[in-house]
Amino acid sequence: MPTFTGEQATHYNDRITRLVPGYELLHQLTNAQLQTTLSDDAHILVIGAGTGKEVLALAKMNPKWQFTAQDISSDMLDIAKQRFAEQGIDSRVTIECSPVDKVKAKADAVLCLLVMHFVEDNGDKKQILKSIKANLKKGANLYIADLMRPETTFERESQLNTCAQLGLTEAGKTQMGHNLEREFYPLDRMRFSELLNECGFGIPKLYFKALGFSGYVV
Repeated sequence: MPTFTGEQATHYNDRITRLVPGYELLHQLTNAQLQTTLSDDAHILVIGAGTGKEVLALAKMNPKWQFTAQDISSDMLDIAKQRFAEQGIDSRVTIECSPVDKVKAKADAVLCLLVMHFVEDNGDKKQILKSIKANLKKGANLYIADLMRPETTFERESQLNTCAQLGLTEAGKTQMGHNLEREFYPLDRMRFSELLNECGFGIPKLYFKALGFSGYVV
């Protein structure tokens, strides 16, 4: 799994909205479900918390929720720490700069958004999902969204064209095309469901779909 450092960390929030069609909607839909299902004393584990954007939005939504923010990038989490302090929520957030299997946080919900495509399906994906399962309280939900294998012959090209419309440069489009073909590890729906089942999760329910990306609650 890559570690975002330096300028990659600093400019991540600006770039991600050009790389993921429907990025803001994905988070709005995820947050709405958390608001509907969680009580005021909820603890939320955010896998791949990055610069803290997800945590900040959720903390604003409910001033009593507590969080564990996990990432393997210290540069990203340094930015998150600063933002948490600026917004006065640092006392509500536990920072975990470590692999997922080192996290110990019994959570009422786990978010794993746009993380798993960086991880190979050689046992590593399963290890992360098993660790997430171990951190979920009984009956709690995992919200997982990720890059998926294309379902049509023209989906990837359409995805890249959408990214260009969102402001991705031609060089960025070329790099994204390379990453989609050679650097990422997306799954198809069947393998995705199979892997979740192997890790003790139920049937995933689709709540988000955009070119190249899907979001599920399990």
